[in-house]
Amino acid sequence: MKPMRGIGPALAVVLVQAGLMRVALAQDPAVDALKGKIFDAHMAEKMFGNGLKHCGELDGSNFYFAPRDRVLNLEEYRRSLQNLVQQHAFNPEKRRPWTDEDAEQRWSQVQREAAREKDNCALVASLPELEKELAALQNKTGAPGK
Repeated sequence: MKPMRGIGPALAVVLVQAGLMRVALAQDPAVDALKGKIFDAHMAEKMFGNGLKHCGELDGSNFYFAPRDRVLNLEEYRRSLQNLVQQHAFNPEKRRPWTDEDAEQRWSQVQREAAREKDNCALVASLPELEKELAALQNKTGAPGK
């Protein structure tokens, strides 16, 4: 049997193309990391929506109270929770009067919210810089855009 001449070069072209595809798909980890941060910033922007206009106040000592579209101070909020417990005020979430445990749970929740909102504001504020950095990295490495 005679070997087929066209198979060798054709196979070489296919292997080279496959190798180039692998290189194109395996992007620079720095580019991938930046794309991840940009995605997170866009998601924070969408999810946090109205709270973004209060970012100047969301420094970790305040949190955004969406139902009233306002910012509340953590320490004042804690005092309010303590007053609800002392007055045996009705807790609509639990359908009973406020307890120390309810107040502590809510306090922990708003502290986490305050920290998350501070981080979200910083992330959204860094979005233009992240996009510039991504464009520069992509130009440098020749990686495809978005």
